Amino acid sequence: MNFELSEEQKMIQQSVERFVQENYDLTNRVKISSEDPGYSQEYWTAMAELGWLGLAFSEEEGGFGGNQIDTLVLMEQFGKGLVLEPFLANIVLGGGAIKRGGSPAIKESVLPNLIEGNLQVTLAYAEEQSRFDIEDVATAAREDGSNFIINGKKSMVLNAESADKIVVVTRTSGSQVDEDGISLFLVDATSKGIERENFPTVDGLRASEITFTDVEVPSGNLIGEKDRGFSILQAVVNDAILALSAEAVGAMEVLYKDTVEYTQQREQFDHPLSDFQVLQHRMVDMFMEYEQCKSLLLRATMETVQDPILAQRTVHALKHLIGKSGIFVGESAVQLHGGMGVTEELRIGHFFKRLLVIDSQFGNSDFHLDKFTSL
Repeated sequence: MNFELSEEQKMIQQSVERFVQENYDLTNRVKISSEDPGYSQEYWTAMAELGWLGLAFSEEEGGFGGNQIDTLVLMEQFGKGLVLEPFLANIVLGGGAIKRGGSPAIKESVLPNLIEGNLQVTLAYAEEQSRFDIEDVATAAREDGSNFIINGKKSMVLNAESADKIVVVTRTSGSQVDEDGISLFLVDATSKGIERENFPTVDGLRASEITFTDVEVPSGNLIGEKDRGFSILQAVVNDAILALSAEAVGAMEVLYKDTVEYTQQREQFDHPLSDFQVLQHRMVDMFMEYEQCKSLLLRATMETVQDPILAQRTVHALKHLIGKSGIFVGESAVQLHGGMGVTEELRIGHFFKRLLVIDSQFGNSDFHLDKFTSL
């Protein structure tokens, strides 16, 4: 397989890298994270103007006809700065569901505004009892004339605090854990019967618990076919895993490079720490874990572009490796920095917390190892 980026992708990579270097030092990130809405509206508008929000959508939808490789390029650079803007929630999750199953009317009303940065969309899929099983859906949607009535609760909905629209995963038939019987609906976030409990996450982002009580949704807001939404959900989750893995690879690169630089400067017993062989071995291990993750990320992304169904096993392998290696690299970076590694003033701890959260999103390392071995 050819792992070379196109000239356009290289230009995008350089543009995002420059954006992160100029805008995302730790002090500015902490400031943005502590203020509402938890990201910079100025930066989000800039991303839209630069065309980044439209990369993953077809030209017919108002985008640039890109695919998961273009998202990889963006997310890897975002990971190097721990970017707070809700690209994952809007473009990969909410936008990903709409572009796959939205009716022409839904696409026309949502996607152009989403790409221009004027509309926020997210995906509500997880529930308290479901843990990592995306087919475990208790939130129910029943037909009532020309509407559906939604009742239930969704957990850890990313960027729901700012969302104008929410793609809600519901159960319209079957038992709670059946893949058949799942339907997706586009719901206005201001609809009567929606209650949001917003909170900051440990990695500096924002999420919400959302309760739906007799929320009316027009039948025309159905995304995909009734009872056949699981395939859309699975494809969106796979794209999210690839995007998060790219972000994790970017974060791991920063961690191992920062650690090497620190050990070259910090002296112990009249020698730089980098002179000690046992620490050299540890940093080589960090580098190898990073390189393995990046290689598998490229393979999984290219396989997904070519054949998403055949790529499923590789996606499971990737998420397992990202979780295992991310924690190893993060723990090693903290350990080699000593007590400084866990202070708020040093970015090492912030990157480590983000890697821990990435491991827990869409299934942790152990969960995907079980999935990999069962296929």
